[in-house]
Amino acid sequence: MNLLLPNPASPRDEAQSRLLLWAAAFLLLLAVSMTLAPAARLRAWNVELDWLHWIGFVTWCAGFFALHRLSARFLPDRDPFLLPLAGLLSGWGLLTVWRLDTTLGLRQTVWLALVCGLFAVGMRLPDLLGLLRRYKYVELIGGLLLTALTFAFGTYPGGEGPRLWLGCCGVYLQPSEPLKLLLIIYLAAYLADRLPLSFSLLELMAPTLVLTGAALGLLVAQRDLGTASLLLFLYAIIVFMALGKYRILIGAAAAILAAGIGGYQLFDVIRIRVDAWLNPWLDPAGRSYQIVQSLISIAAGGVFGSGPNLGSPGVVPVAHSDFIFTAIGEETGLLGTLGLLLVVAMLTVRGFRAAICAPNSYQRYLAAGISSYLAAQTVLIVGGNLRLLPLTGVTLPFFSYGGSSLLTSFAALLLLTIISSTGEHEPAPLPERKPYLLAAALLLSGLVAVAVVNGWWGIVRSDDLITRADNPRRFITDRYVMRGGLLDRSNTLLNATEGQPGTYTRRYLYPALAATLGFSNPVYGQSGLESSLDGYLRGEEGTPGSLVSYNRLLFAQPPPGLNVRLSLDLERQRLADDLLAGKNGALVLVNADSGEVLVMASHPTIDPNQLAENWEIWRSDPAAPLLNRATQGLYALGTASGPFLLASAMDSGSLPDANPKTAYQLGGTTWDCARSTPSDADWAAAVQNGCPGALVQLAETLGIEQVTSLYSQLGLFEAPAVSLPVAAPDESTPTTLEEAALGSAGPRVTPLQMALAAAAISSGGSRPQPQIVLAVQTPQIGWV
Repeated sequence: MNLLLPNPASPRDEAQSRLLLWAAAFLLLLAVSMTLAPAARLRAWNVELDWLHWIGFVTWCAGFFALHRLSARFLPDRDPFLLPLAGLLSGWGLLTVWRLDTTLGLRQTVWLALVCGLFAVGMRLPDLLGLLRRYKYVELIGGLLLTALTFAFGTYPGGEGPRLWLGCCGVYLQPSEPLKLLLIIYLAAYLADRLPLSFSLLELMAPTLVLTGAALGLLVAQRDLGTASLLLFLYAIIVFMALGKYRILIGAAAAILAAGIGGYQLFDVIRIRVDAWLNPWLDPAGRSYQIVQSLISIAAGGVFGSGPNLGSPGVVPVAHSDFIFTAIGEETGLLGTLGLLLVVAMLTVRGFRAAICAPNSYQRYLAAGISSYLAAQTVLIVGGNLRLLPLTGVTLPFFSYGGSSLLTSFAALLLLTIISSTGEHEPAPLPERKPYLLAAALLLSGLVAVAVVNGWWGIVRSDDLITRADNPRRFITDRYVMRGGLLDRSNTLLNATEGQPGTYTRRYLYPALAATLGFSNPVYGQSGLESSLDGYLRGEEGTPGSLVSYNRLLFAQPPPGLNVRLSLDLERQRLADDLLAGKNGALVLVNADSGEVLVMASHPTIDPNQLAENWEIWRSDPAAPLLNRATQGLYALGTASGPFLLASAMDSGSLPDANPKTAYQLGGTTWDCARSTPSDADWAAAVQNGCPGALVQLAETLGIEQVTSLYSQLGLFEAPAVSLPVAAPDESTPTTLEEAALGSAGPRVTPLQMALAAAAISSGGSRPQPQIVLAVQTPQIGWV
């Protein structure tokens, strides 16, 4: 027994009923998933579940149940695919709007109930198509007048924005939406009345050019160039199908290209959108923010998506309207978006089938035009979301939020359904099928191109996009999943996550280590070890792949993060920070045998717990407190080269027998020791006190080539391999013995490089590799 058709029904009714049941089952599964999503996100059952979207689901079921019964009664010979396909799109879109904004979801539900009622009334009108044909001029001119009224009475429902709507008190109409359908009706009626009578092309098309030109002029004046481009395309494709003249398509393509170039030169909004389309990576936080975040959203969805209500599609501005496709991509993945495009393709094919089987040329042009409108607008907006085309402000038919868009889409569906109900009528003669087949192939190729580009961003470029620093989804996840801690060598917490799931925050328990440990912040990004160890701290590295996949699949989140033990010694670190208090500089202490970094102090420093309050101050501070001087600060060697020169001379047996000199005269200036040194001091004392005369003697003994080789062996020309940002190595070499001895020229080095070089003296000439990460606490076997 069929629940939608309890009485015996025709095969068409049975087919439509079965397809609607499949659509309802899909939407039911989607609604259940949305309800349970908070429990999955917080990984607990004692949470508040989402129920409000069930209002939309019940309204959809009631509306389409009624439309199914009425269509079986009043349009028994209709195409049984049209209503289910549109129903699936509209229901999916409705639940997506509910997921993004409950207030907008409620409004969209009211609009859906209204358009279902109007659809039901339209099916019962005895000669709706004939009525529209007779009053084609009145309808189109009325649409133009409504559009023109926006110049005087236009408003924007959201407050600030393009004034393209008419209305007040929460009810608005965007006249440019129905204008598209009115133009299609007008062209279909006009061409059916004039063809196949003999006219020259100019005589035939002159009235249509005037009215279409008026519509385009209004839209260009409104700077609604997306809708203007769509109208021009629809005009060209309908006339092409009617006349079969290829130069019409070529002329339209040239006109759209010329309009794009002209718009780029004249309108800032067009220039911004085209620049963002050509290279969105130049200004990803400004003018290109929408498109960059849209691509990241598609990448975040991957193949299977994060799951309904488990992603963060609201990060993309206007996700409920212009970017609703990216919301689908993020939460249902490539499978969901390909399914959506497949439904649109099927709707396009059934529409063209209705056109070819239409009983007269008017209905044929009308059905072909409506099918072209639905497919072309889908390609235009989805292509903009995926950077295949410049971004426009059109909506996704049946899907996007907006009463005007939904009303126009269902009006188009109504006309298409009526046309498909041919009954016993024979199809009108079709002298040439090729234009219709070519038009359908062109539109379907557009959908295929969109699907391919969707796969490119969602699969091929996914990793690159997800790991971008401006992907806020990673930090949103940090609010729900415990991030691992950073501990010193005695397992004392240095950086930790506090709070409850949904409100987790990162705390920095020893702020003086900010330059080394770094921070992880949703606004200011990541730095230091928080950045380089991010994979472990998020649980994405060091955790079995099966556990990562399980958490991704079930919760759309990584597993809990792993604690990381560092080589730092907090007791010694405090002492170093006390010594550097009030000074600018760095101090590094390394275990000469193992290379473990015991202390890494950099001053001045910051308190990462106060990023929001002081970020701009710190960023503009000439003392550069955000810089880690231990690994990024470059300093001249100066007399610090002395111990290495002395060690090299002793090792090679070339240490002079005479007592070292203390002062040295250079350029008419006498340079003395850094500290008072007696004239009979030995080599160790002279080097320890930074006596330039002694250093020059040592350099003369070794020679410039051996000094340069010594610096290379000490690693002063290379960056240390450590899990922190390091300064690019200075590979400049000294050219004179004085420069080599006094360190006035040659490589500038970081404190970490000097500490590792000094460790080579303590460890018998072997320079250790630096090590700051000691172990990771894995969920299976503990510390590794």
